[in-house]
Amino acid sequence: MGKATEMYRRVRTLVIGRARSVSDPELFSKMSLVALLAWVGLGSDGLTSSAYGPEEAFLALGVHIPLGIFVAAATAITIFVIAASYSQIIEVFPSGGGGYLVASKLLTPTLGMASGCALLVDYVLTISLSIASGTDALFSSLPARFQGAKLVVAAVGVLLLILLNLRGVRESVMTLTPIFVLFLISHIAIIIYAVVVKIPDLGGLVSSTRTEVRQTTAAVGTFGLLFLIMRAYSMGAGTFTGIEAVSNAMPILREPKVHTAKRTMRYMAVSLAFLAAGLMVGYLLFDVRHEVGRTLNATLFARITAGWGPAGTAFVTITLLSEAIFLFAAAQTGFLSAPRVLSYMSMDRWFPQQFSLLSERFVIKNGIVLTGVAALVLLLATHGSVQFMVVLYSINVFITFSLSQLGMVRHWWKTRASEPRWLRKIGVNGIGLMLTVFILISMVVIKFREGGWITIFVTGSLMLVATFIKRFYGGTQRQLAHLDTLVEVVNASAQENHKSGARRHAARYNSHSRTAVILVSGYNGMGLHTLFNVVRLFGKGVRNFFFIQAGIIDAERFKGPDELNRLNDHVTRSLDHYVGYVRSQGFYARGFPVIGTDVVEEICFLAEKIFTQYPNSIFFGGRIVFKEETILTRVLYNHVTFAVQSRLHQLGIPFIIVPVPVSGVDAAVSQGGKLSRAAQLSHDAAAPSS
Repeated sequence: MGKATEMYRRVRTLVIGRARSVSDPELFSKMSLVALLAWVGLGSDGLTSSAYGPEEAFLALGVHIPLGIFVAAATAITIFVIAASYSQIIEVFPSGGGGYLVASKLLTPTLGMASGCALLVDYVLTISLSIASGTDALFSSLPARFQGAKLVVAAVGVLLLILLNLRGVRESVMTLTPIFVLFLISHIAIIIYAVVVKIPDLGGLVSSTRTEVRQTTAAVGTFGLLFLIMRAYSMGAGTFTGIEAVSNAMPILREPKVHTAKRTMRYMAVSLAFLAAGLMVGYLLFDVRHEVGRTLNATLFARITAGWGPAGTAFVTITLLSEAIFLFAAAQTGFLSAPRVLSYMSMDRWFPQQFSLLSERFVIKNGIVLTGVAALVLLLATHGSVQFMVVLYSINVFITFSLSQLGMVRHWWKTRASEPRWLRKIGVNGIGLMLTVFILISMVVIKFREGGWITIFVTGSLMLVATFIKRFYGGTQRQLAHLDTLVEVVNASAQENHKSGARRHAARYNSHSRTAVILVSGYNGMGLHTLFNVVRLFGKGVRNFFFIQAGIIDAERFKGPDELNRLNDHVTRSLDHYVGYVRSQGFYARGFPVIGTDVVEEICFLAEKIFTQYPNSIFFGGRIVFKEETILTRVLYNHVTFAVQSRLHQLGIPFIIVPVPVSGVDAAVSQGGKLSRAAQLSHDAAAPSS
């Protein structure tokens, strides 16, 4: 077992990298992203949507192609409006949380949960759609005989991104930077070139647009004309996704975070608006039409470079290759944002708390794996169909957009007395609300029968799961809360002893007696319940008490050195309560704090050191016992206790689980005073051996 474990650790280090040290003073600086890198990592989703968003909008016009100029203008304006509204969200919520936190705090927790679930599904779709689109772009420049390998390439792309993100956020972004630069330069250059060489044709474009407006109005009326434009505008709504990613990823940005985030948002808005509108104008100027097996961008680039000879062929190949690889990279937004949203929701007990845990590389490991696996399943289930996934896409992100804008409008209205610029701010979010609600309703109506109902069904199902988990956590915590009465009993006992002047001499470590090493998760009823049961079961056989508490560095606390210092202080204070109480009863006591990301790894490492120095130790951990054990109870509770027990037993270290029955909590609390006195009686009986 030892050799197998060592081999596993070596392979993990090779693939993921060496563990980072929490004591490294430059840890946050090394892992955080400046605005430029944040633009690469978080803006990739928005920028690469130019590979399918404008195309979907353009194709939705059908034979009314000249109307595309209105769609292009509306798209660019919407990008700037949404970016401006999210910049205001960043100011109000500088610690991050995005649409989930905004809806939770400014509306209701339930609406926040709905917003979070919608985002999670959308980010999974972001990964699948980006990978599928990247594969399509890549195979657009390859012979038809290679088309059968597209799905395999896409699946491998998802797996590689999972491993890349497990290595770390900064590492994954740095890897993508050269691709980002190539993509941006090549696309900006070809759009500018297309417009410059077609300047003489701009007058004709304006004329054809006027003619199309007159003919369409005559045929279907003004409302019919507006419907055609709005339908195409809504079908291209995938272009707007990814703008919200910055507000979700605030914790990974370089200080000052708000300044970095707003600068990143400006970079994203300008570049995305230029690409999306520029490509649609290019389609119009070069009369691009749909060709089987090729994207509109591939057709556009081929027509622009038609007279360049071999240089044109090379340029198109490089541009499409950069687009394909960068589409793969766009999945990075999903990998950066979905685990972050999942961690926020898990800390609020909507999902299992394991999804807020970090790895030794300080990434949200469980969230990354779950997001990647879900994206892979979706990719395989849809056979990598971009057309089908585009239908599923975008609906959810506009649920979040709409709820976020509504929450901000409500916030500015409530704070209008203290905010001098409230009218301008509420205007920005108000316009954003109208636009996003309109797009949401349009997409639900247009896409529902085409498959949009699947997205709504999946999101609704996820919301039901989240509600069930929340209620289960809440019900269990309400029952366990009664156990915290033991804290009141102990505190009352300590005050009584203090008033009566009863004091006990601090005991020394007794090497002839057993040492109980108790795992606690804070100064609470469960820890005291475990302590009193150890005393009750072993009596005078135990004279020494050690307490281990692990401070978990999760996604909530991994925000800076100050948060880690507060965590360390909290753990130390909790242990001091236990140590102080046990010493007041005349026993020897000592606390062992430990801070880390992997609570099982940290506890077992410390336990092995303690057992080596104190071989007469017995380890104890509390286990919540339910009337019926299910998969859900095992996932939500006791996973640490069972994992520690298994590891320590492998090392030959005794570990005893002390049951804490949920159904019997009231009875245990009622005996709290007796258990407390049992500790004193145990001391009195063993006093001569002190």
